[in-house]
Amino acid sequence: MTLIKDIINQNKRLAKISKIISELSDETQINAFLVGGCVRDLMLNPLAESIDVDIMVEGDGINFAEKLARKINVPKIVPFKKFATAKIPFKEYEIEVASARLEKYDESSRSPSEVVMSNIEDDLLRRDFTINAMAILLNKENFGEFFDPFNGMKDLSNKILRTPLDSDTTFSDDPLRMMRAAYFASKLSLDIEPSCLESIKNNAERITIVSQERKTNELLKILGTKKPSIGLNILQEAGLMEFVFPEIAEMYGLDQSNEYHHKDIFYHTLEVVDNAAQLSDKLDLRLAALVHDIAKPKTRRLSKSKGYTFYGHDDVGARMLKGISSNMKFSNSTRDYIAKLTALHLRPISLAKKDVTDSAIRRLIVDAGEEIDDLMKLCRADITTKNPKNITKYLGNFDRVEKRMNEVIEIDKLKAFQSPVRGDEIMKMFDLGPGKEVGKIKTMVEDAIINGEISNDYSSAMTFLDQIKQQKK
Repeated sequence: MTLIKDIINQNKRLAKISKIISELSDETQINAFLVGGCVRDLMLNPLAESIDVDIMVEGDGINFAEKLARKINVPKIVPFKKFATAKIPFKEYEIEVASARLEKYDESSRSPSEVVMSNIEDDLLRRDFTINAMAILLNKENFGEFFDPFNGMKDLSNKILRTPLDSDTTFSDDPLRMMRAAYFASKLSLDIEPSCLESIKNNAERITIVSQERKTNELLKILGTKKPSIGLNILQEAGLMEFVFPEIAEMYGLDQSNEYHHKDIFYHTLEVVDNAAQLSDKLDLRLAALVHDIAKPKTRRLSKSKGYTFYGHDDVGARMLKGISSNMKFSNSTRDYIAKLTALHLRPISLAKKDVTDSAIRRLIVDAGEEIDDLMKLCRADITTKNPKNITKYLGNFDRVEKRMNEVIEIDKLKAFQSPVRGDEIMKMFDLGPGKEVGKIKTMVEDAIINGEISNDYSSAMTFLDQIKQQKK
């Protein structure tokens, strides 16, 4: 039979730090434990190298953290005195040390209104889910003693997610735990226990007391899982999505008639996100997959001949994402990225349907810039038809477009395309002041380059400008 201490010793990171903690525990006469997600991940995969170290002590966590930091040559810790917790910024991985405690909450905040120092039993009692309410004692005398008062290992084995205590209390105290339920279900392929899921539905509106930054961070964690649709669907079905990302919730239940897509806009979107997750680990690309059809509810019209149409949803969506990104607290770079891919996501599809000219290919490369490869991944992910023949056909079309892209000799220059001539040079040559006319002439030069009429260099551009000037005389 495998002992817990043997499991720890299989993991080089945990074996090394656990030995140091064990020695410090004996020196200070303070019980120290590996706890929470650290234990969960160790039980799932003892050889995982990415496990962060969560330590809980029956005593002063900040003081213990200071002493541990000195032992591993970290000069300064980051204390959180209100929560009796400290982070040790170790260069190899993150270490968190917390005091065993009980917490009390008021209705207006997810932060504890009172923290009471306690013991291992009480500390595990306050945890969010049973799979995170396990601990391993690191004291030398009883090294490896396993604490699992709520059968977290059994739930982990049975793929069940539930709370240690009454779910209504757990989620009302800290509503972000409802989103974390969706995250863990998605990350670990768990089924949320029925009464626990019902509690999330009953408490969904409580998520409004959580800051948007925290909600967005949890949403992005869901997008970062292997199959994000699991967590995203839970957010929708449990009534959380309307408070977390209302523009996505609006897609739910809306039909669409399209040869490429799943009929329901929301579930089509989930498929696109999963497809994108298969193609790339890039979080911004997965987010672009989530929002690429964000304007469909606003642009949805019913045509007698064509069924539902969504004319302009690409441009409308790109404009919507400016304000949405501010509300969702996305970074400026993320805002610009998802807006660009949303604006362009129909372009490769239209090119794939017809003979592709070099100028059309050049224009797409210039407009997409460094995001051209991600744009093509998004377009491939956007194919969610259930007809295998159509999938082969559509993906083949994209292969053809990408082949033509690779045949464009100046692809690297086009990705970072900038006009060879500046506006002030145009003003000087044409004796113009600042205004629309300067922009029109500059666009003529850029179009000539993209259409292959002139080379992408300063000399060719100036010669072309001189020809325009002669024509205007």
